Amino acid sequence: MGRVVSSITISADGYSAGLNQSEERPFGDDGGDGWGDRLHAWYSETSEENRAEIDQMTSARAYIMGRNMFGPVRGAWDRQWNGWWGDNPPYHAPVFVLTHHAREPQPMEGGTTYHFVTDGIESALAQAREAAGDGDVAIQGGATTINQYLAAGLVDELRLHIVPLTLGAGTRLFEGVPPLTLEQVSSRAASLVTHVTYRVLPG
Repeated sequence: MGRVVSSITISADGYSAGLNQSEERPFGDDGGDGWGDRLHAWYSETSEENRAEIDQMTSARAYIMGRNMFGPVRGAWDRQWNGWWGDNPPYHAPVFVLTHHAREPQPMEGGTTYHFVTDGIESALAQAREAAGDGDVAIQGGATTINQYLAAGLVDELRLHIVPLTLGAGTRLFEGVPPLTLEQVSSRAASLVTHVTYRVLPG
């Protein structure tokens, strides 16, 4: 059986998104001009410098994400929203989206199919494990979803991409999570980010 891993970009004070998230600004106010400009500049502006970490983010065999990460639609599915990533999302594997509102699976180009899970995080993980076989399952985010899996003791490895800015408010990693014991596996500083990987030890 593969590992359950999670990878997320955060500010130096632990926020994965600022206040005032919207469809136009899905990461809220981060001091930039648009789509997570400052938080994710390492990914968009210095991608070759961070190629190993970017490739690692899309190496899992199945993925789990919260509905807020999937898109801005709230409540019932009153419009056809298929994620932020266009017709050919980067996952190329099954993606299990946590939601309170049922929806039929949505196949996309390149091998990605979104499955909508209404019966909780453990059900989503069981389905993702079955889909992944002996490969890894990645809890993609956002922070609220990762926090639920961390609190339940279901994450084996946590990969943080720490950006040298502070947001002061917003959606914060580790919010409401009981104390954890983490073992540092690796750390690498790049020009716009520091990549740190932790193994989550049993409580």
